[in-house]
Amino acid sequence: MLCKIALGNVRRAGKDYLVYLLTLTLAVTVFYAFNTISMQVDIAGVTAQNSGMGETLGSIISGLTVFLAVVMGFLMVYANNFIMKRRKKEFGLYQVLGMSRGQVARIMALETLFVSLAALVLGVLLGLALSQLMVFFTASLFKTQIADFHFFFSMGAFVTTVGCLVAIFLVTLVFNLRVVARAKIIDLMSAGRKNEAIKARNPWVSAVIFLVGLAAIIVAYVRLINDGLPYDGQPEAMQAFLITTITVVVGTILFFFGLSGFLLKALQGARGLYWRGLNMVTLRQLAAKVNTVSFSMAMIAMILFLAITSVTAGMSLASVMNENVERGTPVDYARTLVYFSPQSVDEMNAEQAGIAGDPDVPSEATTQDLRESGQARYAVATEPVDMLQASSGDTITAGEHAGESFDLASITGSSVQVDCYESTPIGASVPVVTLQDLCDAVDMPLPSGVSEAGVQAYGLAVVSESGYNEYRAFRGMEPLKVGENGYTLLSDMGETVNRIYNAVLGEDIELTIAGRTLAPVQDRVDENASVFTNSMMGMNSGTIVLPDSLVEELNLPLYNSYLMVNYADGVSVDAGDAYIGDVRTYGDVTNAAGEIVASWGSESTRTTTYESVDSMNGLISYLAIYIGFVLVVACAAILTIQQLSGVADAGGNYRILSELGTSKREIAHSVLVQQTIFFVFPLLMGFAHSCVALSVIIDLVALFGGMSIGGTVGLTAAIFVVAYGGYFLVTYLMSKGIIRDAVRVRHGE
Repeated sequence: MLCKIALGNVRRAGKDYLVYLLTLTLAVTVFYAFNTISMQVDIAGVTAQNSGMGETLGSIISGLTVFLAVVMGFLMVYANNFIMKRRKKEFGLYQVLGMSRGQVARIMALETLFVSLAALVLGVLLGLALSQLMVFFTASLFKTQIADFHFFFSMGAFVTTVGCLVAIFLVTLVFNLRVVARAKIIDLMSAGRKNEAIKARNPWVSAVIFLVGLAAIIVAYVRLINDGLPYDGQPEAMQAFLITTITVVVGTILFFFGLSGFLLKALQGARGLYWRGLNMVTLRQLAAKVNTVSFSMAMIAMILFLAITSVTAGMSLASVMNENVERGTPVDYARTLVYFSPQSVDEMNAEQAGIAGDPDVPSEATTQDLRESGQARYAVATEPVDMLQASSGDTITAGEHAGESFDLASITGSSVQVDCYESTPIGASVPVVTLQDLCDAVDMPLPSGVSEAGVQAYGLAVVSESGYNEYRAFRGMEPLKVGENGYTLLSDMGETVNRIYNAVLGEDIELTIAGRTLAPVQDRVDENASVFTNSMMGMNSGTIVLPDSLVEELNLPLYNSYLMVNYADGVSVDAGDAYIGDVRTYGDVTNAAGEIVASWGSESTRTTTYESVDSMNGLISYLAIYIGFVLVVACAAILTIQQLSGVADAGGNYRILSELGTSKREIAHSVLVQQTIFFVFPLLMGFAHSCVALSVIIDLVALFGGMSIGGTVGLTAAIFVVAYGGYFLVTYLMSKGIIRDAVRVRHGE
């Protein structure tokens, strides 16, 4: 019997459950389709290029799905408060007719179960269709060809989706049961005649709350712009960012809570506007929900902020990598060598000898003493290591060449080695030139995201004129004459850093180094001639080219060496990449005395760099679209349910207005104004938050390459038009139907 009643209620209240069902169905569809990513990349051929991409994407999407399910569950539970308010009288009537609270609870549970099951069936069917189509989207993102397309079903994605839906169902059910269990029958029966209490009645209190919220938001904006994002993970930066986040969240809540009551009183003072048409009714309807609407609008604004920022920043970052990768991959293969500094050599030797931390052994004397005793294993390099020759110290451990030395010379056609030095001379503590020095010279601030302490401790890298011209000849460029009193600056980073270097060169800023006055020989940075390794992002944050004699005079320690290789004629890219890709162990990089002077750093081929870019683009695009779409749908759904429930609750008021001669068009216009405020105000606040956050993100990413959000505005706008705007349109059209039914019922009596 209870099951039959529940089914009848669902059929009878189909309009009430329509938006709820639609939202859950969309959630199930997206959850299932995106959680099939591991199977999609297999069919799309991505795993042939990157064997770990499927597992990586799958694990990230699964974790993100749980987070988004929590967000969706919270919003749906909050929205369900409005649905329950409309059903309270009905549940009270059940108890008046003799049903126990337990029976009423079981009816509610069954209704929720039926709707959830319907959403699961519809969502999985739609998800199956969407996941098949997404295979082609996946192939386009990762730039692969689909060799064997076939229908597929993912049990793992299905289980994850069902788990998320069950969690949402249980939380919603507990909330519903709690409402009925705590309510008295008289409260249930009279629920439709009650408005929520307006606590913030005093306009001055509302004004203070509004201004405090606005001030908190402004303070958070200023803090974020000044402090930037905690990209380096330092505890102090993380703590400051947490304070900023809490400030903006609290400020947003206070802003909306104070704005509602404050605007009501302010507009009541403007009598010409307040008494015009149905403005009085519209404002009273808005004020009647101040306790719940203000908080929900604040939360929706924050979630929309997250959605806008994730989609825009994510897709823009992918665009940056696409733009930079062509310039950042000048050779078939590149390898980096990192030299040990004097301090690190002393520490490693002391640790090797078992006397690390001994206060009786001065660190500066450790290496010399150990060398004399024959115990020293590490040393500071006095001359650059021949990287092509040193590569033969690696041993191939798998494949047809297993056990052989890594013979890089056998596949090398042309190559060049660029040796970079630290700008702090041996025995000195201050670099000869730092980014801060250059900023001071042209009266420009440090770029956002650059640590002040870091630029003081570490200067620009140094390259000799002859070494740099060998590099230019390898790249097919004309030599650059620095002479005995010239210099130039190199960088392949973004405009944030390069505008400083360009200002220094363009303004002919003279530098005094070791008593020698140097003048620039170029008027701006040549970014194409500043790339020393294969990378998807800028890696050369600042290098100064100095005369050979000055480099020798300064006695600078070696910092990095970069080996750039093009394959020999007759060696195909596939063959060369396959040989370099063989698993191998790295040998020690030693000097003539057998002491270790450096360690191998990163290495990459042009092919692997492009594949990494494609993989990152695919990953970022998936996450951005997934997060953005789900969050926007969740916010739009909560607003839709709120507004439809509010219109239904106000049906009696609209009947009275109709009897007093108000046309349905005027009533619908009043409802449209209310719904526009509820939909637009959170969007505007979220957009404002996003503008500030994106300005900081753009400055940070611009360190590695120019970032523009212009290319992603269309995608972001499309998501909002389809999801957010679509829900707004559905809300208004359904509201007009509710108004029409309410007025017709009264006139038909």
